Amino acid sequence: MRFADRADAGRRLARALVDYRNRDPVVLALPRGGLPVAAEIASALAAPLDVVLARKIGVPWQPELAMGALVEGDEPIVARNEAVITAAAIDERAFAAATQRARVELEDARRRLLGDRPREAIAGRAAILVDDGVATGATARAALLSIRRRGAKTLTLAVPVASAEALAELRREVDDLVCLERPTRFGAVSAFYADFRQVTDEEAVAILARFSPAAR
Repeated sequence: MRFADRADAGRRLARALVDYRNRDPVVLALPRGGLPVAAEIASALAAPLDVVLARKIGVPWQPELAMGALVEGDEPIVARNEAVITAAAIDERAFAAATQRARVELEDARRRLLGDRPREAIAGRAAILVDDGVATGATARAALLSIRRRGAKTLTLAVPVASAEALAELRREVDDLVCLERPTRFGAVSAFYADFRQVTDEEAVAILARFSPAAR
């Protein structure tokens, strides 16, 4: 399966999640790429939309390779990818430095995307975490841990495509997992989209504005 774009992927996921409409759902996106996907799901389920702000902690000489992830919160969650840390021979000083850079980026993203926007309540609700795809799963895992800590009644991960390795790791963190494509050979998330252009800050803010509490 190849998706036309993120909105197309979101509409297909929404059809697979229709039973959640009457479960008091809240849809949570990993920005920025997860937002157009999540917006389609939130619209179909008549659910509120919010984000879980996370930052990949990349290997210093290969930033796209995640050796961990950092997720917002009163006590930010750091999830480590020990396999990558070991393979790349990353010492604790290098990991700590990369984590601090991620903290700065996370705070900058919060200011740019959210400003003073109130956050959606998660406690006691059916939380659905959405991204445009999962490669290593480091960021998604940290986000799931953060959502669980905030008291979600049930926790679902919904993604259009993911690697088999990531799904095996993430399945233990959720009550339900919805993934449309599970290729045996996984290169990059972008390979499963005809249009995978970057989502801009302006586009992300506009999506969130459509689902702001004041707009309901």
